[in-house]
Amino acid sequence: MNLDFTPEDEAFRAEVRAFLEANCPPHLRGGRYTDLSREDLLTWHKILYRQGWVAPGWPKEYGGTGWNPTQRYIWEQETARLGTPPLVAFGLSMVGPVIYTFGTKAQKEYYLPRILSGKDWWCQGYSEPGAGSDLAGLRTVAVREGDHYIVNGQKTWTTLAQHADMIFCLVRTDKDVKKQEGITFLLIDMKTPGISVRPIITLDGGHEVNDVFLENVRVPVENRIGEENKGWTYAKFLLGHERSGIAGVARSKKSLEKLKGIARTEMAGGRPLIEDADFRRKIAELEIDLLALEFTDLRTLAAAAQGKPPGPETSILKIRGTEVQKRLTELTVEAVGYYSNPFLKGELGHNEGPVGPDYAVNVAPAYFNMRKTSIYGGTNEIQRNIISKMVLGL
Repeated sequence: MNLDFTPEDEAFRAEVRAFLEANCPPHLRGGRYTDLSREDLLTWHKILYRQGWVAPGWPKEYGGTGWNPTQRYIWEQETARLGTPPLVAFGLSMVGPVIYTFGTKAQKEYYLPRILSGKDWWCQGYSEPGAGSDLAGLRTVAVREGDHYIVNGQKTWTTLAQHADMIFCLVRTDKDVKKQEGITFLLIDMKTPGISVRPIITLDGGHEVNDVFLENVRVPVENRIGEENKGWTYAKFLLGHERSGIAGVARSKKSLEKLKGIARTEMAGGRPLIEDADFRRKIAELEIDLLALEFTDLRTLAAAAQGKPPGPETSILKIRGTEVQKRLTELTVEAVGYYSNPFLKGELGHNEGPVGPDYAVNVAPAYFNMRKTSIYGGTNEIQRNIISKMVLGL
């Protein structure tokens, strides 16, 4: 593998960097979902849409950039370097590829432009109470009545559903077959009567996830993706794209550099923490794992450029990527020490400024929030089962 960038690659990097620095509003840089409003996130989305850069992974015929894997890699590096706001993945990285791969001509013509422009904000209706790791055990039911499905059930941990215009849902349409074979994939308008959203406030004090209730919700049959009872196929395809994105290599590299900076500043035993042999070893081990993850991610991008769909390697990316993210937040809390204790900004409504250095703010909320990464997108235990079956043949 040639790890050197060509002059053309470096010219592309310079173009991307100049655009990002000139067009990404400073007040949006470095924010998480929970730090930014719907308007903030859509502001950045629309800036990229006007530039034609909002969907680097899409085929050019559907509005993508046409970038090769190296260019997409450089894009991820540069957005992470500057700390641009996260793009909401549910439309761009999840349901969008499902629609342009399996959708009808009418679905492509209607939904894809609305995803690209930001007109439709999507959320994901997969997990349910009692059907998270075992997603095929879902119990939300859709019964066909003429030209509509009548949907009843509950989805949970639905990220940013409070902002969503649309939700893509897995629903059960046949109870008398193997559970994976009785599932259908529906696109549902969140304004449909019978849909209600209840917030779930997480440990870091953020409103990121929700319960979504569906009571006699009428969904046109034309909103079904592909065939009835074949939704598990489309769901697995979507999860492959989701798990690749969860790896988050570029942003983890940025977080690692921040951690090193903190360790150079914080003192332990009268000298910088970075000089402590035990802590330095932990950073080195983490950096080695992140480098190995990066090479695996690059191989996946190269395979995608050759038209190959995501395979079991996405499970490896998901496992190692989330493990790296969790260890990064753990080591950052360790480096900051007791300054991470007052972990909520504005805790209990006080008007005092943050305690400790600026880099200690939000360290603990990030730590608590990252506990979820090994669970969503299919738990890491499930990913190991997939690897054992599809790679090792066990």
